[in-house]
Amino acid sequence: MPTTFPAPRAGVSSDTTLDGSNPRYPVTIVILHWIVAAGVLALIATGLYMVDLPKNTGQRAALFNLHKSLGIVTAGFIIALIAWRSRRRPPEFPIAMPQWERRGAAVSHALFYLLMVLVTVSGYLTSSFSKYGPKLFGVELPHWGWDDAVLRGHFADSHRLIAWAFAVLIAVHAAAAVKHLIVDRDGVFQRMLPRSRSERTAPASDR
Repeated sequence: MPTTFPAPRAGVSSDTTLDGSNPRYPVTIVILHWIVAAGVLALIATGLYMVDLPKNTGQRAALFNLHKSLGIVTAGFIIALIAWRSRRRPPEFPIAMPQWERRGAAVSHALFYLLMVLVTVSGYLTSSFSKYGPKLFGVELPHWGWDDAVLRGHFADSHRLIAWAFAVLIAVHAAAAVKHLIVDRDGVFQRMLPRSRSERTAPASDR
């Protein structure tokens, strides 16, 4: 049986919620989101590039240390995002958004948080079971292990696999965002953008 949705009230477009608003995430969360996005993309780029560099070279060592440092910094912002999400509900979706898309969005966001945590922990453990250890821009951080090639290999394989799954999820997420922006034009993409000056100064009843 096809899912049905209530028709928009008079004066309420399909990109608004049931109460007639067009909500967005708070500006703090918008900033955190794009910082994490930039950090994750930088981690994927450095991760793909550094593994093909010759071993025991300065460039490889520098990129590995940069990758570790970016991962730790990005993890801090990820923790802030998860803390916010655990305490507050996100903005409502537009009333015209199909139920399967709502469920898909909820599942994908849960997977995002899960994979962000797993890829961070597996990366830290990979470094912890190496003689080089985890570092933050040259500063040594606590080891969660010891120099063990076998365990390091297991954690490195897990880190790589999770990172690839994360990359696929990011591609799906980006494709969905473009769909909402270009095809649906339902305001979902704009939820993660800061309001323009005119929107910030407009009366609440006009938003």
